[in-house]
Amino acid sequence: MEINIVASILTYITFLFLTIIASLLSYYYFIIYQNYTKSKHRPYKLPPGSLGWPCIGETLQLYSQDPNVFFSTKQKRYGEIFKTHILGCPSVMLASPEAAKFVLVTHSHLFKPTYPKSKEKLIGPSALFFQQGEYHARLRKLILSSLTSPNSLQKRVADVEALAISALESWARGEEKVINTFHEMKKYSFDVGILAIFGQLDANYREQLKENYCIVNKGYNSFPNSVPGTAYQKALLARKRLKQILSDIIYEREEKKIVEKDLLGHLLNFKDEKGQTLTKDQISDNIIGVLFAAQDTTASVLTWILKYLHDDQKLLDAVKAEQKTILEENDGGRKPMTWAQTRNMPLTHRVMLESLRMASIISFTFREAVTDVEYNGYLIPKGWKVMPLFRNIHHNPEFFSDPQNFDPSRFEVSPKVNTFMPFGNGVHSCPGNELAKLEMLILIHHLVTKFRWEVVGSQSGIQYGPFPVPQNGLPARFWKESSDPK
Repeated sequence: MEINIVASILTYITFLFLTIIASLLSYYYFIIYQNYTKSKHRPYKLPPGSLGWPCIGETLQLYSQDPNVFFSTKQKRYGEIFKTHILGCPSVMLASPEAAKFVLVTHSHLFKPTYPKSKEKLIGPSALFFQQGEYHARLRKLILSSLTSPNSLQKRVADVEALAISALESWARGEEKVINTFHEMKKYSFDVGILAIFGQLDANYREQLKENYCIVNKGYNSFPNSVPGTAYQKALLARKRLKQILSDIIYEREEKKIVEKDLLGHLLNFKDEKGQTLTKDQISDNIIGVLFAAQDTTASVLTWILKYLHDDQKLLDAVKAEQKTILEENDGGRKPMTWAQTRNMPLTHRVMLESLRMASIISFTFREAVTDVEYNGYLIPKGWKVMPLFRNIHHNPEFFSDPQNFDPSRFEVSPKVNTFMPFGNGVHSCPGNELAKLEMLILIHHLVTKFRWEVVGSQSGIQYGPFPVPQNGLPARFWKESSDPK
């Protein structure tokens, strides 16, 4: 009885406390809103929309449903520019190609890349996608030359092909084996990332990197806190171990005076116009950044490609026919693929582009206004987050007819400028996009010419973690053509 009375009192006190806090925050929001809308120094009004509840804004609405429903509902109600408040930040959403170009290209100097500090700690503050200005420009040029120049890509075809074959054969071992396609694609993408960064890395180092990176990746989207044993704290500890492992690899290269053409080699040999080299921390941050950028996004797209091909037998047969022509050129697969062949897969390339459009793995990107900005008659206040909504643009029927229908033929004609941005746009677009395309095309070639697959269980539904993937990671069985039980 006494316990119940105490519990009731505590409940009442808690409710009263939360009510007071909510009232204070509501008043705070009211004052802030009034300042923005009535200040004589700000002649423009804020975009239409809602800031939601005090403190939490509209974060719960965003994450309690399909995020794309949240964004499309807002766009239908308010138009192509609207305000909201998510993840603790007042934000302006932009859903037109012109607005995306304004933020990412023509007026990019008015907006800076922004990520939560908790995420910067896990990747490293010196990583490319946290930067801007001269450091960013020099580093981006270096990474582009290492990862996606035609010369570097040509040299990687054989090694990426070996990884693709190895991955597919491992999935096909055991006729009743069911794999999580997304998880296996992540392993494949990680291995390609390791190859691009380190070349032929010692197996022990590779396993140490994979083990600790997986812990960091798992904690990346967890709630940041200081409680020991939580996913975030485990991730911070794994990040420290990654730094040490990378330091050991760098030390070994420098001791042996090994000169390689991989990304690590480029980073170690880099000097600016003053002759300054990159610090070990800068090198580590950028290696972890590249690994992060290389894995989940590419794995998500590959998983969707498998689903779209599985669901359309006519399209699958056409892709097979295209790829079998290449297989015959290579003496039934006894000769390795060539760079030229990966550039001559028109239908497969269109399937990849349409998968990128349909899935829109990167639904939006974060920027922050570095000063008050006027756009289209509206004010974007300094410090507010700005989010170009790629998925809304990719699914706008004005640019892509019948946008919910998977139709690779739409890419027989190039899309209108700034309407298709699967890798972002401007100086902060993904520098590894050509490598990602290469690993996708090579895996598809070997998949459709030498293997069959069957999706197991429900074939509908999408889950977010945070990138959209088919339900349950698309569980599937794989067989080599010769051992297909059908």
